[in-house]
Amino acid sequence: MINITFPDGNVRQYDAGVTGMDIAKSLSNSLAKKVLSVSVNDEVWDSMRPINEDAAIKLFTWNDEEGKNTFWHSSAHLLAEALQNLYPGVKFTIGPAIEQGFYYDIDLPEGKSISAGDFPKIEKKMLELAKRKVTFDRQDISKADALAHYQNVGNEYKQELIDGLEDGDITFYTQGDFVDLCKGPHLPHSALVKSVKLTNVAGAYWRGDETRPQLTRIYGISFPKAALLEEYNNFVKEAKERDHRKLGQQLELFAFSDRVGAGLPLWLPKGTKLRNILQDFLMEEQRKQGYQMVMTPHLGKKELYETSGHYAKYGKDSFQPINTPKEGEEYLLKPMNCPHHCEIYKCFPLSYRDLPLRLAEFGTVYRYEQSGELNGLLRVRGFTQDDAHLFCMPDQLKDEFKAVIDLVILVFTKLGFTDFKAQISLRDPDNPGKYIGSDENWEKAERAIMEASEEKGLPTFIEYGEAAFYGPKLDFMVKDALGRSWQLGTIQVDYSLPERFKLEYIGADNQKHRPVMIHRAPFGSFERFVAVLIENCKGNFPLWLAPEQVKVLPISDKFMDYANSVKTQLETAGYRVSVDGRAEKIGRKIRDASMQKIPFQLIVGEKEAESQQVSIRRHGEGDRGSVPMSGLLEQLEAEMDGVVTA
Repeated sequence: MINITFPDGNVRQYDAGVTGMDIAKSLSNSLAKKVLSVSVNDEVWDSMRPINEDAAIKLFTWNDEEGKNTFWHSSAHLLAEALQNLYPGVKFTIGPAIEQGFYYDIDLPEGKSISAGDFPKIEKKMLELAKRKVTFDRQDISKADALAHYQNVGNEYKQELIDGLEDGDITFYTQGDFVDLCKGPHLPHSALVKSVKLTNVAGAYWRGDETRPQLTRIYGISFPKAALLEEYNNFVKEAKERDHRKLGQQLELFAFSDRVGAGLPLWLPKGTKLRNILQDFLMEEQRKQGYQMVMTPHLGKKELYETSGHYAKYGKDSFQPINTPKEGEEYLLKPMNCPHHCEIYKCFPLSYRDLPLRLAEFGTVYRYEQSGELNGLLRVRGFTQDDAHLFCMPDQLKDEFKAVIDLVILVFTKLGFTDFKAQISLRDPDNPGKYIGSDENWEKAERAIMEASEEKGLPTFIEYGEAAFYGPKLDFMVKDALGRSWQLGTIQVDYSLPERFKLEYIGADNQKHRPVMIHRAPFGSFERFVAVLIENCKGNFPLWLAPEQVKVLPISDKFMDYANSVKTQLETAGYRVSVDGRAEKIGRKIRDASMQKIPFQLIVGEKEAESQQVSIRRHGEGDRGSVPMSGLLEQLEAEMDGVVTA
């Protein structure tokens, strides 16, 4: 007999060899029908896999992220089996679950291609295969046998993957006629997949390397009920309406130019105003907390980034060194602001009385992202971080960290992001070579983040392998109005860069000591933050944030003088306002202002000019009637503290 511990702490005994599905059936037959996978001692398993020793378990259904991942990973295998039937000779590489669905990267036979027009026949084949109700059978296999299998079928991609695996830790999964190298887990059977939609086809380089073969990546999503697919289709429709690329063009916020270069956004006047408003908001909050603003160049000597470790980490995948006329002199576009801030710290003789020192910069950095990964403002090659670095004594670390948590939450609350989780990003215990610094310092940094988060009452979860190469992080994962998750704000603890740059302060004992460094960026980057903000509120910015707050719409040229006097009064009161003086009908002017999502539209004609009033239209609401200027100013003032809403 073995002891099985449930999430509520209850313990039951079962025969060794019991499966997660057996356990589910012992609790409830209706529950068992919903179980998709199970965790055994925090590792997600097939629900049909035998458990042979004491274990803590959790049962996962469609309502759990782990359950959905299992469902979508099994669906990727169904996609592969369908492609094997429809495109003989296709070679398979990897097919993971992703946040919304799954994909499979394939190498099609020469002369073959797949387009969206082929999706219906592939979907039909997938559902045909799913209805067979076949199981996903797991088989342990030796490395030699695994290599032999893929040598026989002529799949060099799987052979390369197997070369990187340890013998004794390799498994195959079989469903029907399809066999795949796979770690799992998978569904109890294929018939749980009731509806499928293939969503996109794109090119993808093998292992993300532009020098390797280009593959075909097919994306899809699947559901256990047809009604869920209908909900998803509605979600996709709404997501298209909220797409920041579409709204960014409509609202004249930003653009891209092939001549400037891919992934290098051009901020238009209104977009620049939006950024400046966000920047001013954060600068004022930073001022209250004792931050000092600094500015650093867009590039630095290669040696600077070799000292920090950024060149070793990012050099091969970033913009290549710039050679100057001086022999052997090389510069790099700045990939991070922190090395520059370390050099600023060294400009002053500092004692314990000067700490903490809080240096902030809205600094633009550059990273050469793969062209296939560029995505509007969400993934770019040049972006501006709302960056700051706090240098403090070790006994100040926790309080400083907690103050930054407060700042991040204040920013999120003001800007309408109330649904978020805090992810504690730690080292990958199986790959210590990815990181710099001593184990002792890493442990202190990790402990400080956990204790500070707990003392603030911040709900957190841990992800191993997501730390920065120089230290652990607290990453804020924000959900938008559509339930999509984005990583925005981040706070990081770093003992390593102060060591590398030999930063010092004189302590109360008159001896030299090493400060601790906190990296923080509440927005993360202006580019990504603005993209998510646009999609979250659908471009309907609150009055204080709108690049253009008021548009005055004269009915005809006869009322331009009055329209301009209204504009002058509003500008004097501090509002951002313009007049639409085009020779267009008022209906067209209203429609265009509405498309621009300008919060207040003021219609002025003969009646308004005579009575010294304005007729108000509030975007998203409609007519508010006519009021004198004093009444308008009262309405504007009442909305200036509004938060962003979805």
